[in-house]
Order: sequence, then structure tokens, then C-alpha cells
Amino acid sequence: MMDTAVLERADLVDTADRAAERAAEALSALQRKDGHWVFELEADATIPAEYILLRHYLAEPVDAVLEGKIARYLRRIQSDVHDGWPLYHGGDFDVSATIKAYYALKMIGDAPDTPHMARARAAVLAAGGAETCNVFTKIQLALFGAGSWDVVPTMPVELILLPRWFPVHLSKMSYWARTVIVPLLVLAAKRPLARNPKGILVDELYTGRPASLASQAADAKQVWRAAFGALDVVLKRAEPLWPQRLRAKAMQACVDFVVTRLNGEDGLGAIYPAMANSVMMFDCLGYPPDHPHRAIARASVEKLLVIGEEEAYCQPCVSPVWDTALAAHAMLEAGGAANEARALAALDWLKPLQVLDVKGDWAEVKRDVRPGGWAFQYANAHYPDLDDTAVVVMAMARARGFSGDGFDEAVARGQEWTVGLQSRDGGWGAFDADNSYHYLNNIPFADHGALLDPPTADVSARCVSMLAQLGEPADSARMKAAVAYLMGEQEADGSWFGRWGVNYIYGTWSALCALGAADLGPDHPAIRKGADWLQAIQNPDGGWGEDCRSYALDYKGYTPASSTASQTAWALLGLMAAGAVDDAAVERGVAWLARNQQADGLWEQDVYTGGGFPRVFYLRYHGYPKYFPLWAMARYRNLKRSNTRVVAWGM
Repeated sequence: MMDTAVLERADLVDTADRAAERAAEALSALQRKDGHWVFELEADATIPAEYILLRHYLAEPVDAVLEGKIARYLRRIQSDVHDGWPLYHGGDFDVSATIKAYYALKMIGDAPDTPHMARARAAVLAAGGAETCNVFTKIQLALFGAGSWDVVPTMPVELILLPRWFPVHLSKMSYWARTVIVPLLVLAAKRPLARNPKGILVDELYTGRPASLASQAADAKQVWRAAFGALDVVLKRAEPLWPQRLRAKAMQACVDFVVTRLNGEDGLGAIYPAMANSVMMFDCLGYPPDHPHRAIARASVEKLLVIGEEEAYCQPCVSPVWDTALAAHAMLEAGGAANEARALAALDWLKPLQVLDVKGDWAEVKRDVRPGGWAFQYANAHYPDLDDTAVVVMAMARARGFSGDGFDEAVARGQEWTVGLQSRDGGWGAFDADNSYHYLNNIPFADHGALLDPPTADVSARCVSMLAQLGEPADSARMKAAVAYLMGEQEADGSWFGRWGVNYIYGTWSALCALGAADLGPDHPAIRKGADWLQAIQNPDGGWGEDCRSYALDYKGYTPASSTASQTAWALLGLMAAGAVDDAAVERGVAWLARNQQADGLWEQDVYTGGGFPRVFYLRYHGYPKYFPLWAMARYRNLKRSNTRVVAWGM
């Protein structure tokens, strides 16, 4: 870490230059031989806990070494403040995460009377007991006979047979909900006998007092809750009368859905919950462990493990395309022949991962659009996303000056697919177009309030930046609609909500880049207001930080937090896109990054600054403090030395 006095005597541009060189060298050392980068992606206690429970549910041989490492990880991240497990580093108590972590540790062998288990149990009981957990936790408990299926809201498996015009239809849900729910429909219909080889229950977590189930969606309406609640009562009474032939047909349709999207060892949807549910679905249908479908589904789960010398955990998914594209941008910003060669190797690795021959679920709405996107993971052909696609396309277009026309076709197809997925309101969602059926967040099964994938400011901003970089006229119909969407999403204080990153800093950085790229100019009221907001929330130490609590159920805006490397970098990139490179706020932010650069050339960050589902699921991208600060430092140096205003992601 650089001494403050030394920094004050140094020229800030030279300091940023040296910091960028050190960071680029360190990031280069982490690049894989084939050209890509991939960093750990850490969630909360629920994923490693569910992994332990899955192994025991399937009665697999005990791996004492692995279980011991996961147990140490779970014990370490237990809160010393509220005695349970949070959804992110330093977060509030979460009853569902705590129940799963407690159950996993008990399954491993931690006795209920040990201090850490007793503390967790007391915290669960004080919160209302296991009765208050979310739907997915209720299902987990029911599978072990540690809870009742009767408290699980009914989602008939026949749902998969309904026409698309029906109000509750799988195609109207987000990709993650679709892939998670379809195998669950089979499990809920079959209600397999409890699979609990050790006979371990968690009766001590129940209070005996029933709890009502209510959606946590911000747009939940009482009338919808009441209507869907009444429907759930009717479905529970009617379910035993359902025609068995129809039920069998529906379950086969679910199996066909899963098998079509099984995705090899990358797994269903390439996300842990869907992958684990597919394994349990095959198991309850009688598929033996060596059946090809069940075996490949089970193998996919193992690829998510991160195993260290002392601890281990299971990732929710992997992020190689996202990490590689962002790292390539950082290396392009760092500049120089060696760094450009690193970026080119990364783009060469990315090119064949473009999905060109599979019409995924997105085609339910956009049937005439050709595929051309990139997924977040190594492989996920049915579910490419707009965010990754836009970032990859911008990097490839940016590299054209030294790569020739080798990426032109990939860029064109990526642009075509992105344009084709624009929603009617002018914005873009992450995986689907027009996935805005907000009433679905009121169904009892969606108590997490994360069933949908509507357009968001951050993804839309990325797409606008991409179109602008590729020369889209500012007065084209689609660009005017997109910019109007972004303008309409700006909050009264000048910020933008960040759906996939924490939170308003992330959203505001994204929007300022997009509006700047769209040639609105630094004096445009929306850009000026966004830049003023970023300056106003800067921490006294010169950095920026924002707490995950800003994702409140009721809007309350930005929630201050200690400065972090990634959020400081986002704020700097946003301000520089708004033309504020010479502002004192930018200088203080650059100085903060310089002071906090580690001896290895990178930055440390334990804080979660990635979003999965607001209020429900958060992510710690281990790569964020590695490439975003490099990007910001190099951008500052480049702008100061060229005396020009550079906006957006590249150029």
C-alpha cells in the first residue's frame, strides 16, 4: 500500500500510470494459457449447505475431508453479530440461509449443543422458527422429512402443458426461475418419500406456530396475494383428483424440457439450483446413478466446487465469459503491445463461444431473430444474455485497430441479436424481451420476489453503449427509444438503480457511460445530475462504497458503506464518462485506489458488490477488484495525457 505522504508528493497521472502497469502485470499473470480469465464467484451459505444436503439426500459415500472443509467455511462466515448466516458479507440475519447452514452442519456432525449451533438455533427461533423460511427451504426440508409438503405452495406440474396465453405460464418467468422450477414441479408432484439416510431432523428449529407466506416482491399487491392465495387452496384440494394420464404427460414434458437443456457438464441453466434439482428429479423418477442424464447432471454440480487447503465451498455458477470480457477491456485500456496481445488472446477465446445455432427460450417471444449472443458461463446455449453480449461485442469492436477484421462477423451477429431482443419500452432485460409480467411476483411460490427478468437500466445502458460504439445514429428509432427508457429510469436524486451490481453506483456508472456514448454531452441535465450525485456520495477518504441494504423492499435509495475498490472504480469511470476527468472528486478517487493497491499490484475486497436477485441473493465477484480498478486507473491516465474526453466502455 502506498504511503499517503509519498502519494501527495507524486504527480497523480504518473502515479496512476505506475499503478496501472503493476495491475496489468498482475492481471496478466492470472490469465489462463488458452487466453481466458475466470475468478471465483461466491454467494452466501445456502449453496454450499445445499451441496452437503444433496450428497446426503442421494446417500452418496461420505467424503469426510471435503465435508470438513465446507464445515469450516460455513462456521467462519457465521455472523458474530446476529449469530446466524447473512446473504452477504456483514449482512443482516437471514432465516432461510441460517436454517440450511445449520442443517448442513448438523448433517456433517456438528452437535446441536455446540456453541455455534446453539447460537444459530436461538436466532432462528427468535425470528419465528423454521415455519418462516422461504419456499425453496420448505421444499428442501420436505425432501428430508424435516418439514411438511403441505406448507409448500402448489405449482401443478400440469402448468407446463398450458398455452402461453395463460396468465401463469413458465415462458413468462425468467430463465433462472424456469430452469429451477421445472424439475421442482416433478418433485412436488411425486412428493417422494423422505430421503434421510442418517435420520437427522431439525425439529428444534420449529416453534409450533404457523406462519403465513407473503411475497417479498416490491410490487406485491394485496389483491393479487389474496387471489393467488385462494387459488392455492383450491389447487391443494383438487390435486388428488387430477387425471393421472394428464399428470404423466406433464411430468414427461418436464423431463423433456430438462433433457433438451441439460447442457452437458455445464448443467441445466448452468446454475447450481437448477442443476441440483435436475439430479433430484431424475432420482425420484427412478433413474439409476449411472444413467447418462442423471450422471451428467450430477457431474455438473462437482464442477462448481472451490476446494482450498483448509476450506471449500460451492459456487452458484461460474463467470468465465464475463470475467474474460471485462478483463480484456481493462487490458485494452492499459494499452501497449503486450497488454493488447493479452486482450486479443482473450477475444480469440471468446469468439467460438458465441451462440449461433441454438434458438433458446428467448425465441418464444422473438421468433424471427437469429441467435448471436454470448452466455455468462463456459456453455449455456439456451440462455445467452444481453449484458455479456454487449460487453464482448464492445471489446471486439474496440480491438479492431490491431486485430483486423477477424471479429467483424461476430460483432455483426452480436449486434443483430441484441437489437432483436429490445423490449417494447425501449430497454433490455438480461435474457428475455418483454419479461415484465409483474403480477407473477405475487404467486405464493414466488415468495422471493425474483421471478421475472424485466428491462433494467444497467443492462439497457450496456446495450446503448454498444450500439453507440458501433455507429448507431442517435436519431434512429431504436436508439431514441433506448435513451428515452434510460432517461425515464433516472431517480429524482440523479442516480440510476443497478439491478446486477450494488447498486446505484453501478447503475449510475452504466447509465452515464451510455448517455455519454450517445452524444448527449456532459452539460446535458441528466448527465450533469448523475455526475453531481456521484460526487455528493463520495466518502471522506476519497473512495466510494454502497451497502447491499440499498436494495430495500421500499425504495430508500443509496445506503452508504466503506469504500471498495470496485465501487470506487465504477464511480470514477462514470464521472470520466460524464466529462469530469479534471474534477477534484476524480483526483481523490484515483488517489484512494493508488493508496489501497496491494503489494501484488491488485486490490483486496471482501464486500459483495454483485447482484443476483435484489434482497434475496448477492454475489462476490473475486475478479471485480482485479480488473475494474485497473480499468479506471488506466482510463484516468489516458484521458489526462491525451487531453481528450473519452466516453463509454471503449474507444
